[in-house]
Amino acid sequence: MTAIATTTEQLPAVKLDSQLAGAGQYLTFVLGGEIYALGILNIKEIIDYGNLTEVPMMPAFVRGVINLRGSVVPVVDLSARFGKGSTQIAKRTGIVIVETGDQADDNQQDIGIIVDAVNEVVDIGEQEIEPPPSFGTGIRPDFISGMAKRNGRFIILLDVNRVLSVDEMADLSRAASDSHNSPPLLEDSGT
Repeated sequence: MTAIATTTEQLPAVKLDSQLAGAGQYLTFVLGGEIYALGILNIKEIIDYGNLTEVPMMPAFVRGVINLRGSVVPVVDLSARFGKGSTQIAKRTGIVIVETGDQADDNQQDIGIIVDAVNEVVDIGEQEIEPPPSFGTGIRPDFISGMAKRNGRFIILLDVNRVLSVDEMADLSRAASDSHNSPPLLEDSGT
């Protein structure tokens, strides 16, 4: 096995706005009939759907929290996050526990994502990865780090830190809370 650790002296000080997905192993899963994938290094575990506790005044895509060995883990409905409505819970519905954030800053967060079904772990070579399209996928282009063609179908490679941005989700939660706390608008009766 090769070493993954590197020092900051070896890495360039350039931060790309949108980085193309790299070759490696990806966990593929189905969501709304489409195949998506996340880099296996971001995946902590896969569990059966269940035991969610709803949290009031959260954005619609946050379905609740689960207790994962003593830790509170928020669970995001990925379909709702993409603006495609809530996931219909079925026999193969699962929760993928994903680690997001920057390990260097010790700012990591475990988040669960609801998926229709987990497929498999696949090796995707660099030559199989195309840049993300600017339109036509039905989700925000900044959520996609690349498209991989495999067995005649495209797999949408997700940028986990954009899709599950804790800062963005906190902002949306505050906005949802503010809209619930604002007084109702009174209509002018014309008198």
